[in-house]
Amino acid sequence: MSTCKTHNVSVAPSRSFLQAVATEEAVAPPLRVVHMEGLVILKIIKHCTEFSPAIVTGQLLGLDVGSVLEVTNCFPFPIHEEDEEIEAEGANYQLDMMRCLREVNVDNNTVGWYQSTLLGSYQTVELIETFMNYQENIRRCVCIIYDPSKSNQGVLALKALKLSDSFMELYRNNEFNGEKLREKNLSWVDIFEEIPIKVSNSALVTAFMTELEADSPVTQSDYDRLQLSTNPFMERNMEFMIECMDDVSMEQQKFQFYYRNLSRQQAQQQTWLQKRRSENMTRKAAREEPLPEEDPSNPIFKPLPEPSRLDSYLITNRVSNYCNRINSRATSVRLVLFFERRFQITDGGF
Repeated sequence: MSTCKTHNVSVAPSRSFLQAVATEEAVAPPLRVVHMEGLVILKIIKHCTEFSPAIVTGQLLGLDVGSVLEVTNCFPFPIHEEDEEIEAEGANYQLDMMRCLREVNVDNNTVGWYQSTLLGSYQTVELIETFMNYQENIRRCVCIIYDPSKSNQGVLALKALKLSDSFMELYRNNEFNGEKLREKNLSWVDIFEEIPIKVSNSALVTAFMTELEADSPVTQSDYDRLQLSTNPFMERNMEFMIECMDDVSMEQQKFQFYYRNLSRQQAQQQTWLQKRRSENMTRKAAREEPLPEEDPSNPIFKPLPEPSRLDSYLITNRVSNYCNRINSRATSVRLVLFFERRFQITDGGF
């Protein structure tokens, strides 16, 4: 995904102004909530649902005000295959769209992006790389994740995510070994932070929606929650979870191979040290200078690179997500069956 850079032409500011801006950024409060207008949510739902199950993305526009990120508009990215020439066209498309929005006096400040997902499989390295690219130009940004497959079950599957500060620090330094993770006390649940979403509309829109509200409070989404057909949903989640478990097994094999090689190297080092110490004892007896006990040029003393734990953390996140979805759906079905059985007993006169 391409990112947009804004180019501002202005007179060089004074040092006191730069210090004030730096101080303001340093004491900026953490992001607490994302305010999204109802029209933006409808645009995201429409775009993601029309192209489902394909993964689509789009740009979020709005304002960063204190601890609140206001999302006031959005527009979709064109779907294309990965190619450098086409990616350049995509970047030009973003710039043209933002230029057009600025000309009609619409918020054109980038505050993040949105993307669709299939059954919650969004925890990928590509998502993290996109976050880091946005962070280079935007101090605070979010990614809105929308899952059309879960929304079909009568639940609005919309969430706002950002990367945790501790994770971004490790990612910038590429330090995903066991020592650094223990030092930062970072686990797989600490990669993403979910920011609460609050839907906000103008008073005119709220009044209009009140006029459109049906007399009956029951909607199609309420009926969808009562459906007992869970086979497609459960099967897809189980398939994805099995694939993730295979990936977990492969990651475990990588670490087993690493520790096996590490044990072999340590054994070779001990054998070499014992041989060198024995040789030094002989040289001391002959009143000769002892040889150094460590030889950096020896391949057995070269440290083995530890495999990155990033992939295993992301896979664990996806497995946890699939388990929560399966458990949530199974609980809903049990409740529906319980009440259905209760009504049958009541109608039977018991």
